[in-house]
Amino acid sequence: MFEGWDRRKKIGLAVLLALAAAALVLLHVTLPGRTGGDDGALVGEARRGGLTVAVREAVGDVHVTEAKAPGRPIVLIDPGHGGTDPGAPGVSGQIVEKQLTLAFARELRDLLAERGRVRVAMTREDDRTLSLEQRAAIARKLGAGLLVSVHMDSAPNPLARGATVYSLSDVASDAEAARFARAENAESGALTSEHDDSVRLLLSDLALRDQMEDSAALATRMVRSAGPGMLLRPDPHKFAAFHILRRSEVPGVLFEAGYISNPDDEAILITPKGRRPIVEALAKAIETELSLRMAR
Repeated sequence: MFEGWDRRKKIGLAVLLALAAAALVLLHVTLPGRTGGDDGALVGEARRGGLTVAVREAVGDVHVTEAKAPGRPIVLIDPGHGGTDPGAPGVSGQIVEKQLTLAFARELRDLLAERGRVRVAMTREDDRTLSLEQRAAIARKLGAGLLVSVHMDSAPNPLARGATVYSLSDVASDAEAARFARAENAESGALTSEHDDSVRLLLSDLALRDQMEDSAALATRMVRSAGPGMLLRPDPHKFAAFHILRRSEVPGVLFEAGYISNPDDEAILITPKGRRPIVEALAKAIETELSLRMAR
């Protein structure tokens, strides 16, 4: 009887069935996203200024900078690496990836906060070690609208240059994307099956398909937003099964801003002035994507 139904209708039916099943076995409901504070505020509640959310499953408090208008979604910026994981070294020997991802993420957060069109948070705001699962857990707990994981690329070929945007897929776009995903997923092992309750199991397959489509749409928008100050590599949109993107359960991309194994790219990426056009392009793509999703 489900012939001709689109995915959204199937998800709606699945939600109703899941909620009915859950009501029979649960004695009470704990609202997702409680901050744990005395005021009983919910994550996602619109406020002026900022909000600090306790994320027990991950790493304590995560600060959310509020938008100028209420009800705006959250974009979670994830600076790759950090703490005991330095990431790739720069070709000059003066900097490592974790420093640049944090600097880039802070600048992107500050620009989005200044414009005030979305709420914005970061998985880490200092030099700390976070697992991929902890980063994904923050996205889930915040109820983020988008996740952008920021990285810097590196390759044996010193001539390799340009930014790359990776979206989520069960099948890699090419061998290079598959190798990169395996390397990024290494700390958490292979993607595991769900260990959550029956409600999540019922919804996971349909929801994952939508998550992949939205991830690809965001990646496409980022590529199209690139201006003259943002050099893209050939075939800049790639996809693979990234653990952080899948486990976050929200649309997201993994963004490689350029190759710090290349002297020209590194020279651009180590200065705020050089990073600025790339930051602006990402901010524009993020705001546009969230605005379109709010209008649906």
